[in-house]
Amino acid sequence: MNRGDVVLVRFPHPSGLRGKKRPAVVVQSNAYSETVGTLLVAEVTSNLAMATDPACLFIDLTTPEGAATGLLRDSVVSGLLLATVDSNSIAQVMGSLSPSLSGRYDACPKIALDLP
Repeated sequence: MNRGDVVLVRFPHPSGLRGKKRPAVVVQSNAYSETVGTLLVAEVTSNLAMATDPACLFIDLTTPEGAATGLLRDSVVSGLLLATVDSNSIAQVMGSLSPSLSGRYDACPKIALDLP
């Protein structure tokens, strides 16, 4: 897996319950993908209520960059909902964020965590 890959994975529910299979974006450094058996991923949702939140990235499927993600509908990548998952739990790689989208997403967790 590489940083920016859009994957299908059982994303844990914040309550600690099992969660559901959904798209997520790999957000950890590629250097760690090779050395640890886990991946840090960001939740992807088709609930567009957070689309204008600066801690989230809106993916517009009408653009070539949006289509390359492999997502089925306009979506939001959250900088607020991150999880560590076992790399063996990835059901499939759907697509990836372009370098431009990945760069725009970089600001989202920083905003969510109030980092410089």
